[in-house]
Amino acid sequence: MTESTGYVRAWEEFWRDAPPEPGGVLWDAPAQETVAHHLPMFEEQFDVELPLIDVGCGNGTQSRYLAQRFGRVLGVDLSHAAIARARGADRAGVAEYRQLDAANLPAVRALHAELGDANVYLRGVLHQCDSRDLPRVAEAIALLVGERGRAFVVELAEEAGRVLRGLAQGPAGPPPKLAAVFQHGIAPGEVSDQAIPALLTAARLRVLASGELPLATTESGPDGERIVLPSAWWLVARGA
Repeated sequence: MTESTGYVRAWEEFWRDAPPEPGGVLWDAPAQETVAHHLPMFEEQFDVELPLIDVGCGNGTQSRYLAQRFGRVLGVDLSHAAIARARGADRAGVAEYRQLDAANLPAVRALHAELGDANVYLRGVLHQCDSRDLPRVAEAIALLVGERGRAFVVELAEEAGRVLRGLAQGPAGPPPKLAAVFQHGIAPGEVSDQAIPALLTAARLRVLASGELPLATTESGPDGERIVLPSAWWLVARGA
């Protein structure tokens, strides 16, 4: 996610080229099919007096939904192009949006100094990070939640990566929205199931609850059925 990894350029180009309509991106499923299913896992654990930061907000679909439940929601993303889309889609200004590289720890510390402790919603960020950035992004979660916040982290399971690679290698080639991801050098589902809880623990985060849920996409497979991928989630707080 840092400039040295090439992820800045890849994500800028991805969001620059992505179709503008809702659902034009592989993971841009309606909030009612994504974060709404996650909400029961964390809503009672999130202090509503704290701001909520949607890390990796993309075009802001989930941020706008979260803003209906929490007083202040800030969507942050690595890509300037994504943030521009999020602002353009939020004509009512129900949420705020800001460019932030979650692997840039000085920038993350500055955000925490500005906002104080916050709750964090992070969906599908770690599984496509460069391996060198993973510890820094986990540390960013710990910095943002501070002493009072909580974080809900949901990521594709390892099996999801195998499903996506299988689709890419099928006779017809990858479905169009998946092809767009691969064409920009983004590799989803590349983190093992064991790696994420280990990263969270190493960042001094304590797992309060965890589980598994299917994660809807906006793409269909060769059989015409919507592609739904296995995912895992963790509710975490700063360790004692």
